[in-house]
Amino acid sequence: MEHEKIRTWTDGLPVDEKAMAQVRNTAALPFVWPHVALMADYHFGLGATVGSVVPTIGAIVPAAVGVDIGCGMSSVLTDLTADDINPRDLYEKISAAIPHGRTNNGQAGDVGAWKDAPGDVHDAWGKLDVDLDLVDRHLKLQHPFAEQQLGTLGTGNHFIEVSLDEQHRVWAVLHSGSRGPGNRIGTYFIGKAKEAMKRWHITLPDPDLAYLPEGEQLFNDYWATVQWAQRYAKTNRALMMDRVLEAIGDPTAIQEIDCHHNYVACERHFGKDLFVTRKGAVSAKLGEWSIIPGSMGAKTFIVQGKGNRESLTSCSHGAGRAMSRTAARKTFTVADHVKATEGVVCDKSAGVLDETPGAYKDIDAVMKAQEDLVEVVHTLRQVVSVKGEGEAR
Repeated sequence: MEHEKIRTWTDGLPVDEKAMAQVRNTAALPFVWPHVALMADYHFGLGATVGSVVPTIGAIVPAAVGVDIGCGMSSVLTDLTADDINPRDLYEKISAAIPHGRTNNGQAGDVGAWKDAPGDVHDAWGKLDVDLDLVDRHLKLQHPFAEQQLGTLGTGNHFIEVSLDEQHRVWAVLHSGSRGPGNRIGTYFIGKAKEAMKRWHITLPDPDLAYLPEGEQLFNDYWATVQWAQRYAKTNRALMMDRVLEAIGDPTAIQEIDCHHNYVACERHFGKDLFVTRKGAVSAKLGEWSIIPGSMGAKTFIVQGKGNRESLTSCSHGAGRAMSRTAARKTFTVADHVKATEGVVCDKSAGVLDETPGAYKDIDAVMKAQEDLVEVVHTLRQVVSVKGEGEAR
């Protein structure tokens, strides 16, 4: 696309006009500099487009960070091979070891949370150094709620997988974020930013692009809580990975990778210090390792960044949705899903039709469109995929 404040990596992929209009709105914000980088897996999101990198000076858009703050990927290459595992057995063990899904609207008795947090979860919570006064002042974030969701998967596109690479080596791969606590933080500050726009009589092309200016107390509070949520998300993934490896048989870890893809960080680009928000995008500095998953039944790529300056050293975070969850449920049948996930031990029911491979873009086309952003080191295929039913949280 020709636009002085937008760079795209979307060649060979369908054009989403609704999302492109959203990108133009974001790029037009006066504090966005030098340009928005649009990744190959882009699709329409709340306020800012999923699959976009938004660099800003002096302000942050909470909706660009989103509500699943710190969502990202973890992977571990083990010393095991395909002959050492039983996929059906692993599916059962992992499903039993890690809470997933969502019931009771996330309240008491939710299957996706711990009834009583195990010792390692309790200890990890204690080390998160949460400023409870700050968090509670804004969010009324009760201690048990946050602790009971730590080390749990959630729903929607979050997953735990066991995969094999080209040498049939076993990898543990998982995708999750800051769960309910991050959702509360994001939702709260998006609302506060909108209130600020009304108070200052600022009209935006999209109300969800409401922003918090640096120097305001609300900005400082947001920055502190969003950084905490990103630490929570990373801890969440680490606790789950420990349980996945235990289910596999406590193998030796040869390589470990962890990367956020919904977050904001201070970075220097083009000679300036910026707030860089990646909403459905991954840091891809030169030589930096990251993980780009496809969908259930598709491939996952272990990559190294090429440090492309124009992309603000970023790459896509996955395949990206090709259609909404509602459209997917109307389009695909259980028979379609069973065929698409052949060879993968996973949920084959109607409850995950919104996550069936056909609901996502072709991951090979996505990778081709960003050949100048990353180098593929390993290509994985899933043999186990554990998901929880319900909306992503």
